[in-house]
Amino acid sequence: MNAIHYDSYSDARSHLKDLLDAAERGRPATVRRESALAAVVDAGRMQHFLVSVVPARAQVVAEADGWSVFLPGVPVAADGGTFDEAIMEMVDSLREYADDWQDHLLDVANHRENWGLVQLISLSDDQQLRDWLVSASS
Repeated sequence: MNAIHYDSYSDARSHLKDLLDAAERGRPATVRRESALAAVVDAGRMQHFLVSVVPARAQVVAEADGWSVFLPGVPVAADGGTFDEAIMEMVDSLREYADDWQDHLLDVANHRENWGLVQLISLSDDQQLRDWLVSASS
């Protein structure tokens, strides 16, 4: 089986298993809906790819009372008494940002380009986000 494409939502719906099987195997899988073309991808593969192309650039700073974490250019920061607490607080802050982005920030000019970051956050579990943040700060 090569790339799989359906020219309509109805056609894709009637072949949903084939569409999902292709995505799971890493094959290009697309559906056209009017003038838009959507790609169906395996979430694990997408998360792995995004980790490699969306740099965390996390800055972790030791302070008198603990640690602070921030991402330059992204309005997200966190503090904690220990390094690990600060990182886990940052994971929570990233989840809140992703929720806000999906709710009302996706069309705001200075947030619109954070699409890849929001996808990465949404497709990652807490440990994956922690690993992504820590790899940037080490």
